[in-house]
Formats: sequence, C-alpha cells, structure tokens
Amino acid sequence: MTEYGRGSGSEPWHPNDPLYGDQGWEGQQAAGPSPYGGQPQHYPQQSPEAHYGGQQHGYPQQSAPQHGYPQQSTPQAGYPQHDYNGGWDTGQQTPYDPYAEPYAGQTAAYGAERPDPYDSPEAYPPPQPPGHRHEPVEENTDWDPGPNDREHAFFAGGDDDDDPEDEHPRASRRGGRKDRRGKGGKKKRSGCACLVLTLIFAGGIGGVGYFGYQFYQDNYGSGGDYTGSGTGEKVTVDIPKGAGGYVIGNKLEQAGVVKSADAFVSAQGQHPKGLTIQAGVYSLNKEMSAKAAVEAMLDPKSRNNLIIAEGRRNAWVYEQIDKRLEVDKGTTEKYAKKNWKKLGLPSWAAQNINGDVKDPLEGFLFPASYPVAKGQKPGDVLKKMVATASKEYENYNIEGKAEELKLDNPLQLVTVASLTQAEGKTHADFRKMAEVVYNRLDPSNTETYQLLQFDSSFNYLKGQSEINIGEEEIKSNKDPYNTYTRKGLPPGPIGNPGQEALGAALKPTEDGWLYFVATDGMSKTEFAKTHDEFLKLKEKFNANSRG
Repeated sequence: MTEYGRGSGSEPWHPNDPLYGDQGWEGQQAAGPSPYGGQPQHYPQQSPEAHYGGQQHGYPQQSAPQHGYPQQSTPQAGYPQHDYNGGWDTGQQTPYDPYAEPYAGQTAAYGAERPDPYDSPEAYPPPQPPGHRHEPVEENTDWDPGPNDREHAFFAGGDDDDDPEDEHPRASRRGGRKDRRGKGGKKKRSGCACLVLTLIFAGGIGGVGYFGYQFYQDNYGSGGDYTGSGTGEKVTVDIPKGAGGYVIGNKLEQAGVVKSADAFVSAQGQHPKGLTIQAGVYSLNKEMSAKAAVEAMLDPKSRNNLIIAEGRRNAWVYEQIDKRLEVDKGTTEKYAKKNWKKLGLPSWAAQNINGDVKDPLEGFLFPASYPVAKGQKPGDVLKKMVATASKEYENYNIEGKAEELKLDNPLQLVTVASLTQAEGKTHADFRKMAEVVYNRLDPSNTETYQLLQFDSSFNYLKGQSEINIGEEEIKSNKDPYNTYTRKGLPPGPIGNPGQEALGAALKPTEDGWLYFVATDGMSKTEFAKTHDEFLKLKEKFNANSRG
C-alpha cells in the first residue's frame, strides 16, 4: 500500500468506513501548496449523503453536495484555490453549500452573507435521502417532553430547554438540528441542582471537619494529655538506643508519665530539640503534660546514666550501681562474684579465669554510658556492660591478635591493655607504654628479667592508688598481682581499658623502650631504653618530689 498523498489510482476501501460512503479512496495530490504546512491533503469523494458520527444527516439532496472545500473555477472569498487530480468530478462551479459540515469545511470570508436554508417552510424538516445509507432515517416519534413540556437536563441527560434561544422559532429549529446530530450544545445546570450540589458538598466538608475535630480532641486535646509538671511521684523509664518518638511515647504512657503516646509525639515534634532525646534511664514525674515530659527528658538532670570512665576498676563501678539502684552497699559486687558465669563473658575469657583472678569481670565492664536507675536488677545492668565489652573485643579481633603478639591467650591481651591504661598518663604515652610491657615480657630481656615492676598492679591488689610505695612493702608481698616479685603478667586485668589503650596494646611502638618514670609525679611520663637512663629519670622525679 502506498503512503497517503504519494499513490496513484484508487486505494483499498473498507466497507465499514462511514466517512467514505459507497466510494473508494482516491489517491490525490494537491497541485499547489497546501494550506496545512506544505503536506498533501486528501479529500475523499462522497455520496450526496454526508455521514457524521455513524448517522445520516437529513440534508436535502443536492446535485453535487460536497464536504470541505468545493471545487471552484474561480477563487471564492475565504477559500484557497486547489486543483485535485482524480478527485471529485463536478463539472461545474459549485456554489456555497449551506449544509456542509462545519467540521470539514472552512468558514466563509468574514462578513460574507449566507442564505438561511431554514427560512422557508419546505426547508424544515429537510427531506430524507433514500437507501441503506440511502434509506430514510425515521423520525424519532417516541420523544415525550413530560410535564411542563420538558425534563430537566441535569436529571434527564439532555439539553436544558430553558435556553433563551428557544424564544425564537428559528433558534428552536436549529436546536432540533443539533439534537438530530446526536450532539447538543453546551449543557446548563439549573439553580436548583447547583444548590443541591452545594448543600451536599458543604455537608460533607462539615462532617469531615467535625470528625477531624473529634479525632484531634481524643488524641491531642484535653482527653489525650495531662496538664502541668506532674504529681511529684517519681518513676524511672528506660529508653533503648535508637528508640523513635512512638517507642518513647509508649514507654512513657505505660509508666504513667504521659496520658497518650500521640500527645508525646506531637509535643516532641513541636519542640525544636525534640528529636535529640537520647537513650538512657530517666527519672520523671507521673501524669506530666507531654510538653513537660519532653522538656524534662532534654534536661541532663533527668538522666540516670552511669558513665564509666576509661581505666575505672570494677570496685568503683559496683559502688555506683548500688547508689543508682538504691540498694545496700556491696549488693552488686556480691552478685557479680557469685554469678559471673551467667553474665555472658566470652568463652576465651571464662576458660582462662583461674583461682588467682580477684574479679572475673575485671576488664569486662567496658567504659561507656549505661542506663542505671531504681527498679532495675544488678544482673541486668552487668549484662549490658559485659555485652558491650564482648562486642568491642570482637571488633578488635582479640583472639587473632593475641597469638600474633606471642601471648598465651586473649585474656592476657586485655590485661596488657589494662596495664597500659593504668600507667599511661596521656594517650600519647599508650603505645610506648605497651612496648615497655612486651619488651619486659620478652625472655631475652636481661634488664628486668621479665619482671614488669608496675606500681599499678600492686595498687590494684591493695585497692589503692599511691605513687610513693615503700620498697620494703613491695618486696615482701608475694601476691600474684605484685609484679615486683612475680614474673610476667598479673592473673587478669587490673581495670577496664578504653579504646585508645586497647588499640595501643594491639600496635605498640618498636623503639626499644624498657623504662618509664612520671618525672613530675602526676601527668608527665618520660621513657628510657637503658638502666642508666632510667636512673637519671628517677633522680629527676625525686627532685620534683622534694621541691
């Protein structure tokens, strides 16, 4: 099949195509320029019965009725002249067709006067053409105008007969013409129907507004929130890490702090710092307004978190837990020594804890912030701390690194880290301090012969923190934690090392350090590689102590 506008002869005709009547499609070319952007135009030949929308129009039969542009010998006003090849053979100059479809034709020149085909009695109604496609279309005689000669278009789906054009008979006849086409003019709605729609719409808006107001009152209004700062009765609420607004709100609601979680979420969202509420244990009043609860939780005084600093010994941690749980002194320590196997220590730690270890949990209450408040149990608090330590040691690959550093087991690596933490005064000292430990443990060490000689381990066994320790006292004590009289590492850690000390124990310096002295007696540590250098540092320390 050729493309439109380029073929010659007739194109195939489809019998169901209502636009082309009984004639085939003629391939045509415009001789002159096309008014449609230079593209060839196609005007199918048609029978005297024009079709639109699948229905025949009742137009009077013409000798040569045409759609669109009638062929002309001379230009007419408002029409470009065309020369069609093999198109319509009229053989005459065709006057303006008053029945031509407005959709196919072009309008006449502006101001041109046209005859009115309906201005005579015989023109209305127009005669019907015969035949299938040629058979006359029966008039619709079943139309019943109903009461008052009409039905309203809003309910009947037709045109509104209140159109002012109906005042004129000619306009009425034109209206009938539009009805026969099957497409009416612009529909109108009566004031009554619009009023009904307005009332329905307004009623719907009112209903939504009412129920929305009720929902707000139930959740955020006086029925969903308390007022004021509470009754004064204290409760503790444990907020887990990563908890969002509704999790916090539900916990507060269950504890009786706020009346509803929704009220808390709303107050949290309205506060500029509401989303910065942190995990922890909070001491709050019962029956607080949601706004007051948010403000209280943003106040550090409401938090009962226990912060374990780097290097703290377990004895200090137990005392702090007792205070926050408001239990008798020693309760947590007794529980720890009796139930340490149930608290989640790593297997490598539990396997290497022997009878010489003073506290099996030493080194496993990892420095961090923990929620601790009245109402909790010592075992629950300790489990969180041990779990944190276990996770940190796993992240540092304690088991694998211990073997690389020629240690007997991972527990010894934690012990090295605890010694590094205790003896180092600043983080800059930690790697040098860790090297001192490893160098003194070396079997080839002929300076100290594997004696660590650390005051920190002796202070641990004594439960003290002294700098000046008498030489006689140290040499006479044979406790396994006394590194002046016992070679090698103490049986276990002597405190809870932090991340910096742990990292230093994993990667010490390699400069040959064997000695160190806190020459100012407080924060300044100096290192030496030989015994002679050590003696000079010791003299410096003594001078500062006397001064």
